[in-house]
Amino acid sequence: MNKIKCECGHINPEGTVLCEACGKPIEGNQHIDGNEGKKLLNMRYDGTARRSQTYNKSVVDKIWSFFSSVKVGVWLIVIALVASMIGTIFPQEIYIPADAVSRDPAIFYEDRYGVLGLIYYQLGFHNLYSSWWYMILIALIGISLVICSLDRFVPLYKALKRQKAQRHETFLNRQRLYSESSDVADQDIETVKENLKKQRYKIREENGHILAEKGRFSRWGPYVNHIGLIIILLAAIFRTTPLMHTEEYVWVREGQQIALPGTKGEYYIENKEFIMETHDENDERFAQAIQQEGVVPSNFQTDIVIYQATNASIPGAEPELEPILEESIQMNKPAKFDGYTLYQSGYQVNEFTNMTFKVHETDDPDETSLGSFTINLMNPESTYELDSGFRVEIGQYYPDYILDNGVPTSETNFPRNPAFVLMVYPPESDSPEVSFLGIGKNIDATGENEYKIGIEDFELHDVSGLTLRVDYTLPFFILGSAIFMIGVIQGMYWQHRRIWIHPKAGGILLAAHTNKNWFGIKKEIEKSIENTSITMVEDQQELDE
Repeated sequence: MNKIKCECGHINPEGTVLCEACGKPIEGNQHIDGNEGKKLLNMRYDGTARRSQTYNKSVVDKIWSFFSSVKVGVWLIVIALVASMIGTIFPQEIYIPADAVSRDPAIFYEDRYGVLGLIYYQLGFHNLYSSWWYMILIALIGISLVICSLDRFVPLYKALKRQKAQRHETFLNRQRLYSESSDVADQDIETVKENLKKQRYKIREENGHILAEKGRFSRWGPYVNHIGLIIILLAAIFRTTPLMHTEEYVWVREGQQIALPGTKGEYYIENKEFIMETHDENDERFAQAIQQEGVVPSNFQTDIVIYQATNASIPGAEPELEPILEESIQMNKPAKFDGYTLYQSGYQVNEFTNMTFKVHETDDPDETSLGSFTINLMNPESTYELDSGFRVEIGQYYPDYILDNGVPTSETNFPRNPAFVLMVYPPESDSPEVSFLGIGKNIDATGENEYKIGIEDFELHDVSGLTLRVDYTLPFFILGSAIFMIGVIQGMYWQHRRIWIHPKAGGILLAAHTNKNWFGIKKEIEKSIENTSITMVEDQQELDE
């Protein structure tokens, strides 16, 4: 890299705008408002050389220069925001309702949302936030933040760390705030120093030259912001890994005890009872909603018991369950245990548990039972042997029966409207009689059946839809957000202020610079030079205007 030698003898890297030692301009600086006339110094990064503006030969240099651009970072963020907004138009794949006609996204989106849903699915927005291209976009934003920060922070830190109190006259007279004073007594300078110390300025002297500085830490506010954002982006990427975040949806029926998915058989849940309370139909606040929906829930909750399997690590062994939590889960009151959180996410009332049927002669007006059998609607058997010698086989089972264009099918996999095609084998017969049986339906397939099947009894239950979530990334999101807010406060409520006093032939040159709030630093200078012969600084930008 080429070196540039200043008249003071200091060797500066190529791309340096202001000499690192004396501050004299090395390259031309444009007036900050673009006007002609006396050019004020461009004090951004204190005129130090930035890598992105110095090297531009190798592939690494070009990549560094590309990602160090603020415009590139802003565009990456805009693209991510637009993509994220599109991803909220329809539910993501993991939030497809459990009672949907099909949980296959290729079918669900087109069936539920039509052509727009089909386009949404084909473009891959149904699984946006864990898709490879979205993760790459988030990673690129993180890379941009890191390179932007390093490209600016390192040279600025070095410049401020080694800045000298003695500066070139050109550096001073081209500051925005500047004044010249003659016949200034030593006592006046001592007074100014004391007044500046009272305003918490740190004073540094070098051969009679004075630098008063405070609030330097505020310059690091944007870079603290970047650290917070980088932690948030890393947490977002980690959240796509099963080690850091899992979310499972499970249906648990009243009285049912099942292993919780995603816990590798270590935890079990028992649904003791599902409770749903509704608003009074005479409540005027919900009159319209009750008229439209019939009932409006005021509360629905699941009373659960969580068990831990003490021998879950032993393959093939029956789990020995130890209760560790008994809780009532409501919409805004999840249950928490061992890093897991259970949310009340849905419900289904009056679902069939089992149905008991009897066989009787078709011509028997009293429908005297010739044998009965009970079908577990969640796990039906294929064949039922009756004590009377009859054998009943299930030919077809439709848990949630509907007729679609004249073809019987099941709308969901849950027993909400069960229907069956049953084949009845009389004793010592290999020829079955076929019947179609459902709620309010009992059809003889041939019209010549000697035996008929009727519903004798049934049991109902309620079902709770629960979401099991474990999220180890939440502390990282909180940490990143806290660091980001510290950076915001750090850069917003403090300013980096510097005042230079340069002795010259019986007088002094006074100059000042701040990264923001010029009015504030002028008031502090005015207070510091009060009752002295030092001339108040003038705003040279306002003079040019």
